[in-house]
Amino acid sequence: MADRSFSDVSLAALYDQLNPWGAGDDFYLDLVMSARSVLDVGCGTGRLLARAREAGHAGRLCGLDPAAAMLVQARRRAAGVEWVLGDLGSACWEREFDLVVMTGHAFQVLLGDEEVRAALTAVRRALVDGGRFVFETRNPAARAWRTWTPDRAREVRDAHGDAVRVSHRVEGPVLGDRVTFSETFEHPRWERPRVSRSTLRFLGADALRGLLGETGFVVREQYGDWERGPVSATAPEIITVAG
Repeated sequence: MADRSFSDVSLAALYDQLNPWGAGDDFYLDLVMSARSVLDVGCGTGRLLARAREAGHAGRLCGLDPAAAMLVQARRRAAGVEWVLGDLGSACWEREFDLVVMTGHAFQVLLGDEEVRAALTAVRRALVDGGRFVFETRNPAARAWRTWTPDRAREVRDAHGDAVRVSHRVEGPVLGDRVTFSETFEHPRWERPRVSRSTLRFLGADALRGLLGETGFVVREQYGDWERGPVSATAPEIITVAG
């Protein structure tokens, strides 16, 4: 679940346990391995690019993230990768990457049309001619937020073996395409739980195509799942390949 909780060092260390490697990571790894130069926007703990390097990728790999705590984890994981603190608003690459990816539903933290357009313009500028931008968002028709309830709390172990309980709660009514939720972390050694509040935007396939088109992109493919199934009312994802 993309949010801003993991700017905390102790929480950043838990990110990969809360979000284990899965089919989506395999999907992106295949793309990265076939590209000479790759920018991972919102790279988090850096595991995608680190795995690519371990698998023999010999080209340029660059990870961009606004959370310094996440990049601490990334830098521990892999040498030979550029780890950059910042976001697309502060980036200034000019036609340097064959592939730009935005994983972990990070695209959904872009809330307004202008914010989306600015991000897409920066991605467009960073890509070489013929380059691809690949990202995924949750399909609003599937209403994933209905499962973000405290009774579905999860538990993971930190580096000391202590159990950390993580739960979610949707805050207030869903307003249009925006969902606001809280994320609560409870640890036996903490005086009180740590709570963060985030808002995500759920854009449909047509809205995504429209915003991409306004910034010079053409949607090449859209999938509803990591097996490349079609986008439908029940598909969990909208995975977009644009160029």
